[in-house]
Amino acid sequence: MPTIAEKILAKKSGKRRVEPGEIIEAEVDYVMVNDVTGLPAFEVFEEFNTKPLKEKIVLIPDHYVPNKDIASAEQAKAMREFARKYKIPNYFEIGTSGICHQIMIERGFVAPGRLIVGADSHSCTYGALGALGTGVGSTEAATVFAIGKLWFKVPETQKFTIEGKLNRYVMGKDIILHIISDIGVSGSLYKVMEFYGSTIEELSLSDRITISNMAVEAGAKAGIIPPDEKVFRYLNGRVKGDYEAIYSDEDANYSEEFEYDAEEIIPVVAEPFLPSNVKPASEVDVKIDQAYLGSCTNGRIEDLRIAAKILKGKKVHRDVRMIVVPASKEVFEEALREGLIEIFLDANAYVSGPTCGACLGGYMGVLARDEVCVSSTNRNFIGRMGHKDSRVYLASPAVVAASAITGRITDPNEL
Repeated sequence: MPTIAEKILAKKSGKRRVEPGEIIEAEVDYVMVNDVTGLPAFEVFEEFNTKPLKEKIVLIPDHYVPNKDIASAEQAKAMREFARKYKIPNYFEIGTSGICHQIMIERGFVAPGRLIVGADSHSCTYGALGALGTGVGSTEAATVFAIGKLWFKVPETQKFTIEGKLNRYVMGKDIILHIISDIGVSGSLYKVMEFYGSTIEELSLSDRITISNMAVEAGAKAGIIPPDEKVFRYLNGRVKGDYEAIYSDEDANYSEEFEYDAEEIIPVVAEPFLPSNVKPASEVDVKIDQAYLGSCTNGRIEDLRIAAKILKGKKVHRDVRMIVVPASKEVFEEALREGLIEIFLDANAYVSGPTCGACLGGYMGVLARDEVCVSSTNRNFIGRMGHKDSRVYLASPAVVAASAITGRITDPNEL
């Protein structure tokens, strides 16, 4: 009767079974920190006066890559020095890496049945491969550095089933925005979202990652998709160590169950200032200043392919700047091989190396007062990508590319 999350937490805590609401101490497989959350974790860890569990720690600079100012340079330096001091094997220097969640998956840290925490709220991304991934604070991350364990309150689990064939240009981003618009940004608060149905089964791994990535935007602790042959094939020759796929029982106890018809899902955007403020892209006739394609949500090769397909032979609107940010070096290299970068450059888009960049309002595309951006990122809160009086519309890579061409929010089916 237990769910995937309950089974993973039971296994990692050495229990036969755990129940929602129970407080447990569980063994963590990996803990990840980035250049922003790393420094406070290092400072807390040093107070423990112990040696770190090196093999469990993953250090990935990505938020301010390359460093944008002295403060970010000092953060990056602190991570570099911590890695050298303790000889941390899993440190990914600039030029070898990418956005933290993409690297965690690409480099084989994420696998079915694992319990992974990251000092970044979008660590729920790892659920796309059947792991229990969740975000923690820097202090908690430091604790895992030291003892490899952390306490958890066992969450309830919700079941989301999507059946049917998707419409043209509908992507994983549209699916998760559709769900969040239905249940709200607190609809899964401290719960696990499990995703099922023929629609999910047909999705690429990239689209599944997008869905799990944005589970936290509904307040979820994690967003898990049962692993299948697509996951196993991806991990073959890539994964670190052994793993065991874990599935919910057929009669698992869910706190709530939701069902959706894929044919009713269309290209959408989330208007400011909440991911739940969703409307059909065809009904939002808003002029844009910037189109942003990238982030841990939608910076994979599949995302770049669909955008390049729409942009090929066309130009970015003269009043719009388009910024394309591959999620990792691996993605960038594949985009080069496939000629996608050339398509973006021919369209007058600006292509950056892997970085979180403007997603968090860091740099590489920060918005000025009253500017409007259509973005494939995950949050559109007040001031998220720059000035508090700017506005961000969340959308799929297809909608971002179409909008870049027309200069206004556009359903790609209109082109």
